[in-house]
Amino acid sequence: MAFQQPLDQIAPSVSEATERERERQESTLGMIASENHVSEAVLEAQGSVLTNKYAEGYPGNRYYGGCQHVDTVEQLGIDYAKELFGADHVNVQPHSGTQANMAVYFAALEPGDKILSLSLSHGGHLSHGHNVNFSGQLYDVEQYEVDPETGYIDYDDLEEMANEFDPDMIVSGSSAYPREFRYERIGEIADDTDSYHLADIAHVTGLIAADVHSSPINHADFVTGSTHKTIRAGRGGLIMCDQQYADDIDSAVFPGAQGGPLMHNVAGKAAGFAEALTDEFEAYAEQVLANAKTLANVFETRGLSLVSGGTDKHLLLVDLRESHPDITGKQAESLLSDVGIIVNKNTVPGETRSPMVTSGIRVGTPALTTRGFKEDEMETVAELIVEILENPDNQTIQDRVTSTVEDLCEELPIYSE
Repeated sequence: MAFQQPLDQIAPSVSEATERERERQESTLGMIASENHVSEAVLEAQGSVLTNKYAEGYPGNRYYGGCQHVDTVEQLGIDYAKELFGADHVNVQPHSGTQANMAVYFAALEPGDKILSLSLSHGGHLSHGHNVNFSGQLYDVEQYEVDPETGYIDYDDLEEMANEFDPDMIVSGSSAYPREFRYERIGEIADDTDSYHLADIAHVTGLIAADVHSSPINHADFVTGSTHKTIRAGRGGLIMCDQQYADDIDSAVFPGAQGGPLMHNVAGKAAGFAEALTDEFEAYAEQVLANAKTLANVFETRGLSLVSGGTDKHLLLVDLRESHPDITGKQAESLLSDVGIIVNKNTVPGETRSPMVTSGIRVGTPALTTRGFKEDEMETVAELIVEILENPDNQTIQDRVTSTVEDLCEELPIYSE
């Protein structure tokens, strides 16, 4: 029966592509800041029979029968998250960080309300009000920027903007801002302007869970996050809030923004959150930061320009305009990919090129840290990146870098055979 056949028999092309992707991950250095490698436990949970179960509603209050076991799984995910973050209320059903943001907007705002958020080209995110995203189409959005000289957010300027714009919501959070947000200061500005504060911690969820990064809990009305970047709990999102907003948030997620939850993904979140409660995870998060500092030190020593001059977290934003004006972010991404180092092109503050070309690259440490990379390996990787950028046409150097990348991947594999 086809029902009982494995993937390589029922859909060999899909099986082959999946295997090629596994090999690609094993044989390259993943340095995209928003990516990570989940554990065998999370893979097991996400590939489980829970994918078969519809569970519209919430634990103990479903629209379908037969939910007693998925109720247990979801409640465990909620309880683990509450313990990790100290939140009053947690919703683990959002399919992504963007859908988590959507639910918060739907719960707290009306179409046409005002949002003040960080500009995409200065490190923000599409779902914070960019005009190609629903958030920029449904709401009146103004965006703050980083100081062009320092690369830091100027909170006095942000406060002045808030007083002039009179937003209904201020959003903190980013996809490519290498510094910690001053959540308490933004919360105070929000209070002074009678606006909500949404803290999107998508990139730093795991760092906050491990107490190696400041937390917006108690400084924000709503906190959203991704579960697949620094926390290694599989792809998805979550929302945290005070109890007073719990019913509105839950209704905005279901039935407001999505239908039945993906229970296999919820199980992956529960498994990943359980891992994040261990001492081993705290050591991992500390190493993520140490590895990022190592990259920054080498890059600066070798003459690369870093937005804000360094990093407080797991990512660096390299502005190529000064050190390598003839290399675009797109070209740098391609050059590094050719030797097995995977980064992404990224806009930088004051960007003059299109978002599909860019003048910078974003470099992250979560995935390599998961593989077991420490400072020595990261120093090697940083030197390899600089060598490729400095010698874009030198095939001998490219071959040598490729060989070194292969050796590193073999020494520190992701999954055992």
